[in-house]
Order: sequence, then structure tokens, then C-alpha cells
Amino acid sequence: MLQSARIGFTDQHGFPRRLILRLDDAGSVPRFEQLRAQLAVMIAVGRLEPGCRLPTVRNLATQLGLAPGTVASAYRQLEQDGSVRGRGRLGTFVVDEPPHSEPLLERQRRLADAARRYAAETRQLGIDINDAIAAYGEAAVQLADEESARPQAP
Repeated sequence: MLQSARIGFTDQHGFPRRLILRLDDAGSVPRFEQLRAQLAVMIAVGRLEPGCRLPTVRNLATQLGLAPGTVASAYRQLEQDGSVRGRGRLGTFVVDEPPHSEPLLERQRRLADAARRYAAETRQLGIDINDAIAAYGEAAVQLADEESARPQAP
């Protein structure tokens, strides 16, 4: 039987987020491996960003109806793969540059390109740098407020 769950957690910036995980009880792939594979893909594509704290083993196990050892096995394998790092009681976090993910240099290049486009746009509008920075700050706060106001799935 295919089981789908929406797992609520808080990301590294304090914003509420959700993971959608699907586990097949009838399949031949062990559930810890199904969980590990799905989390690995989420890390690789950036759905789980560097620095993001994963849900606790106990919390994730409870929400998925799994034994804590099953979740712990998936987390251990992710740690061995170099995708996450356990920090004891602080939790388990996505590493700064996970294997098979968009490299740090590529993210920096994309950031520089986005900043250059924003600077060009504000310059064309005749907006000075202080007003442009203030407008960016207001937009970032507004986006964060909108994200935190979205209802969380149970």
C-alpha cells in the first residue's frame, strides 16, 4: 500500500515548510531506503537547502508511522553519503555543499546574475541605491510574511 504524508517542519530561516513523502509498504525496497532516496533527491534539487534542519528522528517516525530506527537508518545513510551532518542534540542538517547538488559556485553565480539584473532595473528606473536596498528589504519581509501565513498541512 502506498502511503503519502505531508511532514511539517521549520527551515533554517524559521519559515514553516512541508515535505511530501511517499512510502510503499508492498514494494521490495525497504522503507528506510525509500525515505533516504526521497530525502537525497530533495537535497540534490535544493528543496532541502544547505543548512536546513531535518525533522527529528522521533517526529518524522511518528508522522510517517515508522519505527524511529527506520528513520535513524535513513539519516545515518544520508550522513555517510555526505548529504547531511548530525550535530547531536541540535539535530541533523543539510551540509553546505551536498554531493550531487547545485555547486556553491553555481549558486553564487546565479545570485550575482540576479543582483545584476535588479541593479540594472532599478538604475533604469532612476532609483538610487539606498531606495533600491530598502525596497528589496521590504519585498523580502513581505514574502517571508506571506510564507509564514500559509496554512500548514497537519
